[in-house]
Parts: sequence; structure tokens; C-alpha cells
Amino acid sequence: MAALPLRVTEIFLSLQGEASRVGLPTVFVRLTGCPLRCVWCDTAYAFRGGSPETVGSVLERVAAFRVHRVCVTGGEPLAQRACIDLLQALCDVGNDVSLETSGSLDVSAVDPRVSRIVDVKAPGSGEAERNHWANLALLGKRDEVKFVLADRADYDWACTIIKQYALVEQSNVLFSAVHDQLAAGMLADWIVADRLDVRLQVQLHKLLWGNVPGR
Repeated sequence: MAALPLRVTEIFLSLQGEASRVGLPTVFVRLTGCPLRCVWCDTAYAFRGGSPETVGSVLERVAAFRVHRVCVTGGEPLAQRACIDLLQALCDVGNDVSLETSGSLDVSAVDPRVSRIVDVKAPGSGEAERNHWANLALLGKRDEVKFVLADRADYDWACTIIKQYALVEQSNVLFSAVHDQLAAGMLADWIVADRLDVRLQVQLHKLLWGNVPGR
């Protein structure tokens, strides 16, 4: 395999803390770098630094965990061109692969075997103008759309977006509250009151271990 350049912040085994695979043992490959600066970002340590790796070396490190569920995340993993090759290679060796992406970059080149978990940045993130709206038409039932919400204004905005793009009919839709800004119970009340067909999620890994790298 050709030595394709990647910059990797960390590779670790944990439980998936979010989305439909929540609670399942998962190997996380966190790539370095992100073009966005969301005001509530909880992985700013991945903005810079990291270690140079090839796709082949990442595959070897992942295989050593003997878990075939892999999540490629960041930062923003698609900011690195070699991410596309990494995703394909992880699928080729039999892994169940998901991609967590900010939604600001085109996902059309992602291997169709990968489950794409695509953020839609609400106004409270400070980065709503960076949403790559064309992504939404590409998503299907194996993909997931995630809204991280800071307040009622973000919630109302998200409700408008899911109706405008018919997201509930097309993909799995996830709502989560920004930690220390919006109580998850309040968000739950809004979802129940509006009978929204979306999944409320909390970050399981933070409940278990706190907001620490590598967990």
C-alpha cells in the first residue's frame, strides 16, 4: 500500500458515545486539523499537532485492538485528502466504518460502505454559514444528521431545517444539547411536545469519564 500522508491526533478503543452505535466498543481514529472554530468545540486539542502516519500504519494500529467497528473523526477528518483513502481501506479489510464530519466539506467521495454522521451547524455554533447544504441530498438511511443545539433559537432553527430538507424521511436525525448551555431535559421536553421524530442523544463517554482525550 502506498504511503499516503495522514496526520493523526490519537487512535484509541472506547465505547461509542453518540449516534445509533452508542455504547458499542469502537476504535476511534482522530485526525488532526479543522477549518471551523465552533464556540462550543470540545476537541480543540485536535486542531494542530498530531503525528504523521500512512494509511497502512493506521490500519495496523486499528487491527491491534481486535475490534472491527471503527469511527474516523476529528477535528474535521475530510480536511485531509488521505481520509478518503483511509475510509476505503478500513472498509476493504472488513470493518464497520463510520465517519464523523462537521458538514462543512463535500462528502460525495466517501466510500458508500461508510456510515456518514454529518453535523448541521446551528447559529449558536458561530459557524452556520459554513454548512455545505448539498451534502444533505446525498444522505440515506444508513447515514445520520446531527444538530448540536445551544438554546431555543437553535432548536427552532433546526426544526425549520429538518422540515425544509425532509431529513426525517431521508436519514436518521440526532439532536443533542451543548453541555453547560442547554439542559438535556429541557431539549427532551421540546422534542416530546413537538412530537419530533428525532433521536435525543447525550454524550455517553462524558457521562462515564468526563471530557478527557482518549476516552
